[in-house]
Amino acid sequence: MEIMSRVIGMQKRCKYMRCAKTIAAMGIFLTLSQLSFAQSVKVMVETVREGSFRDRTEALGTLRANETVELTVNVTESITAIHFEDGQEVKANELLVEMTSSEESALLVEAQTTAFEARRQLDRIQLLVNSGTASESLLDQRTREYEAAQARLIATQSRLKDRIVTAPFDGVVGLRNVSLGALVRPGDIITTLTDSSRMKLDFTVPSVFLPLLKKGLPVVATTRAYRDQEFHGEVAGINNQIDPITRAITVRAILPNDSDMLKPGMLMRIDLSMNERAALVIPEESLIPEGSSNYVLVVNDNDGKPIAEKREVTVASRRVGEVEITQGLQAGERVITHGGFKVKPGSAVQIFETLPNDAKADQPLRAAVKSL
Repeated sequence: MEIMSRVIGMQKRCKYMRCAKTIAAMGIFLTLSQLSFAQSVKVMVETVREGSFRDRTEALGTLRANETVELTVNVTESITAIHFEDGQEVKANELLVEMTSSEESALLVEAQTTAFEARRQLDRIQLLVNSGTASESLLDQRTREYEAAQARLIATQSRLKDRIVTAPFDGVVGLRNVSLGALVRPGDIITTLTDSSRMKLDFTVPSVFLPLLKKGLPVVATTRAYRDQEFHGEVAGINNQIDPITRAITVRAILPNDSDMLKPGMLMRIDLSMNERAALVIPEESLIPEGSSNYVLVVNDNDGKPIAEKREVTVASRRVGEVEITQGLQAGERVITHGGFKVKPGSAVQIFETLPNDAKADQPLRAAVKSL
């Protein structure tokens, strides 16, 4: 019996202890509730502003020189002179290579002499015809002889021109692939000539952006070779066909290359901006997404007291840290950017110029819990 009495007493004491713990927990809850309702929620706000907004898309492209050509020959001859070095800058029509041309040079002198004499005979007969001492048929014959001599002269000049190689435009020659005295044949590549003063950058853009594409759009390109360098250019051309497989269209941009940092074949990352417009802009952190809708908390003055209002907005596009709003807000209104997760629509808020330290803001609650 004595043992039973002790057991019952212990059960009663345990029951009383559980009740005490329950009462203590309720006290903590009431204290936290009082602390939370005793203060206005501290928030940060930012004013809705009008700003410039653009649609952006990114792409990858490969650089090409503005002009590039492989220099070859049209005849089979031996090289007699080379007038360039590897990587040399040359001007348009500058002589690069000469080939054996002694026979053609002699034929050119003969053709020039024949053409000169034919011209003299034509002028002489012209005077006689004008004075009436020569017939028109003789004038026609001398005219045909002169024209034939001129044709032979042009043909000889053309054959002689085939035995030299000149630069078709200003640029930089590549590596020399031939040596003095080498026998070259049609199609043999002597060197390459590149004009890299401007660079062509071809890249593809989804066809959904076709209505926004136009010449002159700004382009910013970067490459891993120069991580901290941006290269600015503009759209110079748009292809007239869309790829039926990828549904993308090829766009060509031109990048200035005055510093000669860019080389053909470089892989570039392109940032293309389109459709610049005036828009209402708010910080991205002020958005409250709920399902397929977006909301913001707008701060209105009610008898001098800031009150939070939840409002649905329409988001048009985004960029880093900011969004474009087309419906739901007006310029000059204030939206909550930080602390909004503690705010209920219609409740009073306390606006801070700077974001308060979260640890310090929760210090009263932490101290109350600790004291309990």
